[in-house]
Amino acid sequence: MATATCELVWLAALLSSFRIDASPVFLYCDNQAAIHLASNQVFHERTKHIEVDCHFVREKLNSGFLKLFHVRSKGQLADIFTKALHSPAFSDFVFKMGLIDVHPSPS
Repeated sequence: MATATCELVWLAALLSSFRIDASPVFLYCDNQAAIHLASNQVFHERTKHIEVDCHFVREKLNSGFLKLFHVRSKGQLADIFTKALHSPAFSDFVFKMGLIDVHPSPS
């Protein structure tokens, strides 16, 4: 989430240079524990060694720049770029992203 937040901050700054307001930014994550850690103001004993990344995400969340939402793992479109998927899931994600095959196989 921290890397995605850094990229979103950069894109928002770029858009603001074109006078386009891009906040709040919605970030979808399939890890409920990460969302809870970023949203929760109170640190527990188990999170005392939390990294700076979480503080950065929390700062952007508290400032209103970022809004975090949970998405089920089956609906996580980013998986097509990071995991080997079964054919039905792969085809479903390709369709959802509107991708087309520019080099179709000859029939």
